[in-house]
Amino acid sequence: MATSSSSSWREGMSADNIKGLCLALSSSFFIGASFIVKKKGLKKAGASGIRAGSGGYSYLYEPLWWVGMITMIVGEIANFAAYAFAPAILVTPLGALSIIISAALAHIILRERLHIFGVLGCALCVVGSTTIVLHAPQEREIESVTEVWDLAMEPAFVFYAALVIIAAFVLIFHFIPLYGQTHILVYIGVCSLVGSLSVMSVKALGIAIKLTLSGMNQLLYPQTWAFTLVVAVCVLTQMNYLNKALDTFNTAVVSPIYYTMFTTLTIVASVIMFKDWDRQSPTQVITEICGFVTILSGTFLLHKTKDMVDGMLQQSSYSLQSSIRLPKHSEEDGFDDGEGIPLRRQESLRSP
Repeated sequence: MATSSSSSWREGMSADNIKGLCLALSSSFFIGASFIVKKKGLKKAGASGIRAGSGGYSYLYEPLWWVGMITMIVGEIANFAAYAFAPAILVTPLGALSIIISAALAHIILRERLHIFGVLGCALCVVGSTTIVLHAPQEREIESVTEVWDLAMEPAFVFYAALVIIAAFVLIFHFIPLYGQTHILVYIGVCSLVGSLSVMSVKALGIAIKLTLSGMNQLLYPQTWAFTLVVAVCVLTQMNYLNKALDTFNTAVVSPIYYTMFTTLTIVASVIMFKDWDRQSPTQVITEICGFVTILSGTFLLHKTKDMVDGMLQQSSYSLQSSIRLPKHSEEDGFDDGEGIPLRRQESLRSP
């Protein structure tokens, strides 16, 4: 079975698919690094102004944040081009590489410690993504942007798009004011929902540009500009709420959860719109679902080990406080119950 799967994968690796893979891999490197640079910029901006997580936009005046933004734009452009050459089910899972890059750099540069099981979680994400890539369907042949528009106007995808828009509005206007600062899935939920629609529009726009460059002008069709408008609105929304998530929560946790939700919803949208699974056998579909489960397992490990690391850091910090400060109070004040002072200081720091 493994041999037949490998041979079918090689058969599907056309010149366009290889271009798509190379572009997707390069975009993962840029995007993974951009998370760290942007986080550094957000921290620097938050030290002198209102933090993004509290509704501030002082990061717009921070050059370091713009360096991270430009790096992300370069990665997104490469990703944009990849969707024009290869199917979403093949391109999107390769974003797992950006998880490894961002988690490793966060550990080294931002001192956001990554537990050994977090490393295992990253490995599981890569294994799951590789499984999906190896069983991805071939790209659908599209000859005009109007053909993509017709696919988007079919009842199944219209229903999906309506659900996504309603869910995004509910999260933005109801859940974010209540739980945005405490529940990571709120911000990331908005990014992922809107992102699934943006990828479908990006793919349509990429196909239109590719066809135009090959001599079939698609800029004359209003559908091309409609997809362009959807891309602009969705990308701006994603940027806003991803900044809030990065400024509020640990980067090593934001990256994999965002990747998992975004990838899952994007592939669901692609399956509905482009009917990718209609051209695959049940075995291939089940294998791809197993790949999803593997990615989710890796994300769960990363999320839980973040709590373990935070708990260990708090415990070691308190132990260090006790070992350093208690002898000082004993010697200067002449009594041994000075431990209340460090405790009260720690509580005051946690209070707003």
